[in-house]
Amino acid sequence: MTFNSLRRYLLVVPAAVGLASFAADQADAQTRLKFVLNWKYQGPQGWFFVAADKGYYKAEGIDVTIDQGDGSAAAVPKVASGTYDIGFGDINALIEFAARKPEEAPLAVYVLYNRPPFTVAVKTDSPIKTPKDFEGRTLGGAANDGALKLFPALAKIAGFDASKVNITTIAPNLREQMLMRGQVDGVFGYVNTILFSAKLMGVDPAKEMRWINYGDYGMDLYSNAIIVSRKLVNENPQAVRGFLRAMNKGLVDSLKNPKASVEAVLKREPLIQLNVELERFDATIKEEMNHPEIAQIGLGDIDDARMKKGIEILVDANQLPRMPAVSEIFVRDFLPPKSERPTKLVDAKS
Repeated sequence: MTFNSLRRYLLVVPAAVGLASFAADQADAQTRLKFVLNWKYQGPQGWFFVAADKGYYKAEGIDVTIDQGDGSAAAVPKVASGTYDIGFGDINALIEFAARKPEEAPLAVYVLYNRPPFTVAVKTDSPIKTPKDFEGRTLGGAANDGALKLFPALAKIAGFDASKVNITTIAPNLREQMLMRGQVDGVFGYVNTILFSAKLMGVDPAKEMRWINYGDYGMDLYSNAIIVSRKLVNENPQAVRGFLRAMNKGLVDSLKNPKASVEAVLKREPLIQLNVELERFDATIKEEMNHPEIAQIGLGDIDDARMKKGIEILVDANQLPRMPAVSEIFVRDFLPPKSERPTKLVDAKS
């Protein structure tokens, strides 16, 4: 090696080592966030994984761990307790939590499900035709099910006596089986969750099931939203903005290519059926995320008056100790600009 070659080597090697060290430091410097889903891995969660696979979270300086959930309502206390930084949970469960423990309550920052999906499913030949017919019957639901949590509010609005309804807690994976076997008269859940779970067990929901939908009885409520801990909001607001930017990009990509989005879920859970989850994805977009208001405010945002009414419904029906303000439940400060958020969902129908 010549003197000049040696000199170049001695100059280059420390620089390369420095760059490698800097890159390692940068990787270590990424903010680590724990995110809990609403439920087990399913097609409509694809955008969260698309954002991960395409490096959108990483580009925002965050490293996100995504865990399966066990109910939309369950995400709220998990975030409130600090077990998770972020959750995909029911905003109505958040309202109830905030009414009781305002200092601990998380904040919703991006509403995805802007139409009420809450229902009680019954068999087609069931004598249950209206909510009043629940009296004297047995209904089953998972402990953390959003529809079950809202049942007292439905009773107040629809005018029946909830104390005359027998409620039994059932395992989520047995819900549709117990209904079809006649072990319960109806089951709580989200319409699309029940519908596609029934399909997977060989039931034709169009012929064998009917729905008592909460939205048909004046409960025009928001549903699932991205919720974040107050600790994260206070200590690292940039991480909240970064997560929403990344997730929103994953959502936009998913609307353009639903199959790729569902395949991102399939990578995590090989047991799901691609064709069924594609149907579930499509139904969720059209039925749970397609409120006409998004044309004006964009997906993710809310109508304050509508949210206020929803809070009043829950506080009154559940006799909550206080009336949270809209600003205690939802904060739009972290939303990506409206120009970057969907204002019309692909081929969706109102």
